[in-house]
Amino acid sequence: MRPIAILAACAALTVGALPTIVHAQTTTPSTGQTSGTDAKTIWEKFKGSWNQTKGAVKEQWGKLTDDDLLEIEGRRDQLVGKIQTRYGITREQAESQVGTWEQKHYRDM
Repeated sequence: MRPIAILAACAALTVGALPTIVHAQTTTPSTGQTSGTDAKTIWEKFKGSWNQTKGAVKEQWGKLTDDDLLEIEGRRDQLVGKIQTRYGITREQAESQVGTWEQKHYRDM
C-alpha cells in the first residue's frame, strides 16, 4: 500500500509544480533563448553522473529494474517511457513526474 501512497503524493506534487516547470522553460523575448536551466543542460549533468543519479531514480521510482536503469543510461526520454510503462500512467503524467524530480535533484547537484 505504501508505494501507492507515495505515487499519489508524487502526483499531487507534480500538479502543483507544473506551472513552475513551464515557466522555467519559457523563452526570453529579446534573445529567443530558453531562460533558466533547460532540461537538456540538466540531463547532460545527470548523464555525466548516471551511477549516482540512478540511485536517486530508483529511490523515486522503485518499480524500475536494474535492467531498466542500464537501458535508460541517463536519457530522459527513456526514463519517461519506462516510468509510463512500469506505472501504467500517461506520457504526460510521466513527463510531469520527471520534471518535478529533475528540478528537485538538479538543485541538489
